[in-house]
Amino acid sequence: MQNNTSKPFYNTTIPNDWESFELKDISEKIMVGIASAATHAYSDSGIILFRNQNIKDGFLDDSDILFINKEYEKAHRNKRLVGGDILIARTGYPGTACLVPDKYVGAQSFTTLIARPNHNLVNKEYLCFYINSDIGQGYFETNQIGGGQKNVNAGTLEFMPIPLPPLPEQRAIAHVLGLMDAAINKNNQLIAQKELQKKWLMQNLLTGKKRLNQDLQDGRINRIGSKDYPENSVNPVNSDSDSWKEVHIRNIAKEVSIRNKSDKQLTVLSCTKYDGLVESLEYWGRKIFADDISTYKVVPKNHFAYATNHIEEGSIGYQDSFDEALISPMYTVFKTDATVNDDFFYRLLKSHLLIYQYQNRMEGSIDRRGGLRWEAFSIIKIHLPSLSEQTAIAKVLQAADKELQLLKAKTEKLREQKKGMMQVLLTGKKRLKIEYE
Repeated sequence: MQNNTSKPFYNTTIPNDWESFELKDISEKIMVGIASAATHAYSDSGIILFRNQNIKDGFLDDSDILFINKEYEKAHRNKRLVGGDILIARTGYPGTACLVPDKYVGAQSFTTLIARPNHNLVNKEYLCFYINSDIGQGYFETNQIGGGQKNVNAGTLEFMPIPLPPLPEQRAIAHVLGLMDAAINKNNQLIAQKELQKKWLMQNLLTGKKRLNQDLQDGRINRIGSKDYPENSVNPVNSDSDSWKEVHIRNIAKEVSIRNKSDKQLTVLSCTKYDGLVESLEYWGRKIFADDISTYKVVPKNHFAYATNHIEEGSIGYQDSFDEALISPMYTVFKTDATVNDDFFYRLLKSHLLIYQYQNRMEGSIDRRGGLRWEAFSIIKIHLPSLSEQTAIAKVLQAADKELQLLKAKTEKLREQKKGMMQVLLTGKKRLKIEYE
């Protein structure tokens, strides 16, 4: 009997040797995890309690889990998870699914959906891939309920259409898609390693705790990332920082305050915590700046700007995209002198060391609403190496940035490839050669 509340979500023709089922017909059980309030039963140890936010696309995130005491859990023992169960998020990202690893047998979940596949009919990995595919997610988007917070219910899940090839083909498809996941995960692990390396480089090179080899400092090696760039040149070596000088920011930079009195129709920028200066309309998707921009400040190319009232969040940027642009009059604009490599300096200004100083100076301000104006900002002390060493450090960090960009682009390409494979393999448009026993 068809569920009247469930709406069709796709119209496709499956191969003749495939069958179409509803999820309830290929599951031993479909249920909702513990639904009653469990806050009173939280404990430092006991039975693991997974939540909707632990369910990611294809994996169970166990970095933030809760525990409930055993006495409370006993009353819900019929909800205990077994290895191979599929957890489906009801809220947050409704319909997102992951498999329960064997190591979490006996764990519980809070308000999630749980599907226990019949392993004689369906391969659990295949089913999880299908639920997370564009087709599966399209079904949930069509059948979501709720107002402000969308969710899916067990009834919707029960009647989800699932096209199934023979079991051997299900296993083969799951294996191929699993290989794609493994490649994506391996690349993501490499990205995480490279991000840690970059963080280490920034913490040490921007402060002089580690120094670059002299060939690099002197500019005799400048092809960063190429085969001509010896590996030992990028490995910092211990040294003191006696060639670094302590200066106030005002010693190497000056404030620039040019008002847009002629009402030039220039691009208006905003400053963000992570991305620095961005085009306001493009970034926010709407106009958030004033109609009258004659009072806005001009930011010439190769100038810095920071949000005077919010710099403690790291809202500082470098303008290298336009000959001139505009910024709110609530921002501070400044320019460095010829002793500074702007790339090096920008990274230093965005470092935790400097952000900590912004925070302290703003907290100590009598008028907190006044933010960190140039007078207070410019007396911050920094340690500055020679221009050649600044440039060398900037090149090393640029190389690290480029390596990360390439790795992230590779991950996106792998994801697109996996998505394309799912679209054809999970619908039978493309078939794998299967050796049937």
